[in-house]
Amino acid sequence: MRALLAIYRAQFRTTFATQLQYRASLLIWLISMILEPVIYLVVWSTVARTSGGQVGGFSTRDFAAYFIAMMLVNHATFSWIMWEYDSRIRHGSLSFMLLRPVHPIHADIADNLTYKVLTLSVMVPTAIGLVRLFRPTMSPAPWAILAFVPALVLAFLVRFLIEWSLAMAAFWTTRVNAINQMYFVVLLFFSGRLAPLSLFPPAIQAAATWLPFRWVLSFPVELLLGRLTPQEATRGFIAQGIWLIVGLAVLRLVWRAGVRRYSAVGS
Repeated sequence: MRALLAIYRAQFRTTFATQLQYRASLLIWLISMILEPVIYLVVWSTVARTSGGQVGGFSTRDFAAYFIAMMLVNHATFSWIMWEYDSRIRHGSLSFMLLRPVHPIHADIADNLTYKVLTLSVMVPTAIGLVRLFRPTMSPAPWAILAFVPALVLAFLVRFLIEWSLAMAAFWTTRVNAINQMYFVVLLFFSGRLAPLSLFPPAIQAAATWLPFRWVLSFPVELLLGRLTPQEATRGFIAQGIWLIVGLAVLRLVWRAGVRRYSAVGS
């Protein structure tokens, strides 16, 4: 464990220096992360106003709270490994990662966390500005605020494991962009990013309960907003725990099969 922590510290320093060299890319990523929830917020707030002030139990201020929280939770849990993994295989850079004494996933986790810490200086002021502009209503119980922290950590781990496992489809196919696009369309509808899941038809809500996407985005958001009972929160943590175990098992199976198939190409 001590050696692993030392590796993480070294990776944090390296990634921090690297990210500072790509400030334009950082800005582009941040703009996209902020614009999407703001667009949804404006659209659904307009719908609520034209529908008498509420839609499905959400007022304009409720929508503001939901999408501001969603912006922060999505920023805390998202990863970009699915867009990079195929180039590692095609260019052979994965070979160097395999020579290291630790699993390559640790470097990606450290890289991901470093980026998020670095960009908090923009995300937090943006969230504060949106709060002042849209004046959201939030009334979570103290227990829900405390439960939000482990829920967010579990959401990050589950989402990262799922997306890292899916990224390894590049071991078998070069058409990973099509797989990525399909994944993100499913994520958009079943995670609550497009709209609160309570606004969707019952069939969509039922499917979302059995899929992992709700538990990596909608669940922490609903918990932070005080829209869950203690019993519902407990079921959410159980679902996150189940998907964490499933994610670990799938990653190990796919990784072993993928490495056996892997052959480096390029230089």
